[in-house]
Amino acid sequence: MGHGASRLRRLVREVAKFGAVGGAGVLVNLLVFNLVRHVTDLQVVRASVIATVVAIIFNYVGFRYFTYRDRDKSGRTREMTLFLLFSAVGLVIENGVLYAATYGFDWNTPLQNNIFKFVGIGIATLFRFWSYRTWVFRALPAPTTTAADTGSTAEQERNKQRVP
Repeated sequence: MGHGASRLRRLVREVAKFGAVGGAGVLVNLLVFNLVRHVTDLQVVRASVIATVVAIIFNYVGFRYFTYRDRDKSGRTREMTLFLLFSAVGLVIENGVLYAATYGFDWNTPLQNNIFKFVGIGIATLFRFWSYRTWVFRALPAPTTTAADTGSTAEQERNKQRVP
């Protein structure tokens, strides 16, 4: 029971850290999205893609140095490649929702754009959480305890069995 409770606590802590970085990333994403929409004539999905790319960069720094700082750091090229690959899939999910709402249903007011951008971010976040923790920021193997680590030897084990 103790081992299962410990794993649950670690998962809850990981989800909280992922949520903190992700929440800040959502704010960055929405702020950049609205800024680009107001200062340029870019179409809604193009503005959204720019905002998503900025948020991906922000999130990588937060995930690597806060959420998953204790994870394996040996394969940074592999980590970055997978992060960008899964982030690109998340970008397609996020902006696919916005594209469908804007061009499929003609929901194209600023409020509707922000609502569907937010919904897309939420759906993509579920995919990103699973893929980042499973493939990108892999956990280091748990250290194994051996008799040498505990100072236990065959002689010590025999002495334990002998009760004076």
